[in-house]
Amino acid sequence: MENVHILTQRVSARGEFLPFSAEHYRISEPNSPHDLVARLQTTLSIEGILTIFAEHAKQLINLSGLQFQSALGVSQSVGSDTSQTPYSFDLDIESERLGQLIYFSQFPMGKAIEAKLKQLHTALVYPLRNALMYNRVLRLATKDALTGLNNRSQFNDSLAQKLERCRRQHRPFSLMLLDLDNFKQVNDNFGHKIGDDVLQEFANVLRSSVRGTDSIFRFGGDEFALLIDDPEFTTNKVIADRIMSLVSQSGLMTQYDVTSSIGYTLANNQDCENEVFARADKGLYKAKAAGRNCARAF
Repeated sequence: MENVHILTQRVSARGEFLPFSAEHYRISEPNSPHDLVARLQTTLSIEGILTIFAEHAKQLINLSGLQFQSALGVSQSVGSDTSQTPYSFDLDIESERLGQLIYFSQFPMGKAIEAKLKQLHTALVYPLRNALMYNRVLRLATKDALTGLNNRSQFNDSLAQKLERCRRQHRPFSLMLLDLDNFKQVNDNFGHKIGDDVLQEFANVLRSSVRGTDSIFRFGGDEFALLIDDPEFTTNKVIADRIMSLVSQSGLMTQYDVTSSIGYTLANNQDCENEVFARADKGLYKAKAAGRNCARAF
């Protein structure tokens, strides 16, 4: 059910609860719900749907931001300010829970406004469910099922986009390739369940080692890649050292004597996908030849 925290005041001569200073902030009645549905159906982007809906909801409430939380994560309308007071609504459709819609406003939400927003939700839920279904399918196509990391197909697309941006903006970036030392022995001696646990642990190590601007990929098996949005070789070394340090601190990975070998290279605006990948792969080969559990540039 709706979990809405409301502070209200009685507005004289109206008989309903409205936000403080409502006379100054209540705008005209919203346009037809049919028009809203038609606009919401123009996109399958969750962020796009929230942005369209937020524009419509601003005709009822002085809104600083709109956020939606679901099993796919957190999305919000463009330009949202989530520092104001949150007002939460559970969204359900045909006994299916979609997630939680959160309005942010500096003014308390009155009962009358709450009721009108609930009416608007009937226009939102079907387009939003379609967008959620689409994004679930899209995620299955681009995510590794075991670790939740981006997969090889997504890597190919991301590398091509990075190189195109590098050519246009002359902004180099780095490619890092990684694999796990002694991983085959883990599968052979302890079984694939333990092997899967090791892979998931290493995926968590990678997540803890990079910044929000960097991207992580699993190719399959024990092969991983990072696209590092930084033009400096020193950044690669910092990230590689952090990864090897976290691996050495992992009880699971030390228990099975698993370490990581790492190769990296800096991409430039003359590169094609095969060239930059081949250089990083040669760096990985150098790390293996140097005794493993180390990082080498090429």
